[in-house]
Amino acid sequence: MRKYLYFTVFVSGMTTLAAELSASRLIGNVFGTSNLVWASIIGLILIYLTLGYFLGGRWADRWPDSATMYRVLAWGAFTLGIVPYIAAPVLRFAAKAFEGLDVAVLLGSFVAVLILFIVPVTLLGTISPFAIRLSVDDPKTSGVTSGTIYAISTLGSFIGTFLPVLVTIPTIGTRLTFFVFSIVLLLVALIGMWQYASHKMMLQHSWMPVILIVIAILASNQNLKDSTGQIYETESAYNYIQVQKINGYTLLRLNDGEGVHSIYNPDTLNYGGPWAQFLVGPFFYPNASTSQVRRMAIVGLAAGTTARMATAVYGPIPIDGFELDPKIIEVGKKYFDENLPNLNIIIGDGRWNLEQSPYKYDIIAVDAYRPPYIPPHMTTQEFFQICYNHLTDSGVVAINVGSVPGDRRLINGLATTMATVFPSIHIMDIPGTLNTMIFATKQPTRPENFAINLTSLARNPNTNPILLSTMQTTFANLKPGYQTTQVFTDDRAPIEWIVNGMVIRFALSGGLSGLQP
Repeated sequence: MRKYLYFTVFVSGMTTLAAELSASRLIGNVFGTSNLVWASIIGLILIYLTLGYFLGGRWADRWPDSATMYRVLAWGAFTLGIVPYIAAPVLRFAAKAFEGLDVAVLLGSFVAVLILFIVPVTLLGTISPFAIRLSVDDPKTSGVTSGTIYAISTLGSFIGTFLPVLVTIPTIGTRLTFFVFSIVLLLVALIGMWQYASHKMMLQHSWMPVILIVIAILASNQNLKDSTGQIYETESAYNYIQVQKINGYTLLRLNDGEGVHSIYNPDTLNYGGPWAQFLVGPFFYPNASTSQVRRMAIVGLAAGTTARMATAVYGPIPIDGFELDPKIIEVGKKYFDENLPNLNIIIGDGRWNLEQSPYKYDIIAVDAYRPPYIPPHMTTQEFFQICYNHLTDSGVVAINVGSVPGDRRLINGLATTMATVFPSIHIMDIPGTLNTMIFATKQPTRPENFAINLTSLARNPNTNPILLSTMQTTFANLKPGYQTTQVFTDDRAPIEWIVNGMVIRFALSGGLSGLQP
């Protein structure tokens, strides 16, 4: 009995953490994966577990038998298994609300989905107190027994932390991850009933796995989202990935879908937005020309829009593209023709791989910022020093960063930080968006140089029209400067604090879109 009880506690602990990690993905597919979302999920899961511990202790004292524990476990497993299927229409409704910027619907949907977890997680929280009550034979060993139970449960939780993220979600998806863990836990409960309660009880609950299997089959062909023009969706270890085709343009969206990360149309390259803006940085130097740009790095490659435009403007120069998510590269190759022969794709963290690169670049484009998903380690003085070290003498770093009306704290903080490494900083707001480009040059430069280069290129009939129109946009929207604020370092970079304030303020003002075009 005791060995199977320990096994039950292990699987219960594993399922509880798997549910928490899967909940973050289930909700993150629509509401994003900011630390605000994470805090909501973790906080409420802990509250539900607290309630489960409290109820479990009381139930175990009142009904100290295996039959009660395995009945509770079965219901916990079953209700957990149906959560993603009950939540699916709510989430699809919320995804539509994102397109219409209905803040009230979004908040209501978010709360509704979180409430769905109260029953299964609370029931799973009762198992450890039950197991301790059933295992204690001698009060003198109660400390050892309870310590063993919690150790086994925690070990299961450790396994449940990694299995969904690294194995099941990338291979079978979020809903089937819930299904698999729920079925396994339900089988543990049914076997426990058979062995330690009664065969009749087990048969009375045998309908549960049947219902879960039927629901999973019926929902197998349903999309997680049903957005306008959607032609593909998938999940990776890092992102929910969505591809849409609208008016002849193929769009890449991630997670909540409130930003276009890449765009493709085989008949044009003039997309506007930040992709072309990365290319104009070298023209802050005097007497600059396209022939001086010989190598480029892109941190945050996505599906390769910037690389494609750079190739059109500068020719087939070597481009090193750093991308964390290999699944995005697969999608890029299939739907965005991310097959440029001069593009060297490097999978992994952008900062680490840039630091390991043996090359120096004329342009380093950092396109890894998208509020509220900004990796703090790519905003610090140390990161920009790495960029500086990998630039040629006439090199430039260009970063794309979002802001909200009336709040330029993130822009000011990044510019202040970059100015501790680079001698010249130039800032422009991309019209029609909430995006800002920050250019940092390795040598001192002036906006007047940019104006002279623009005039020279405009007189040259061979100038690429994309470059010319982009430079005109850049020059027309240059800002006179920035407010000096805090320097971000690896030790202290309160990016989440700043971004959360931006997002909350923007949401309360009635807008949620446009943080990246």
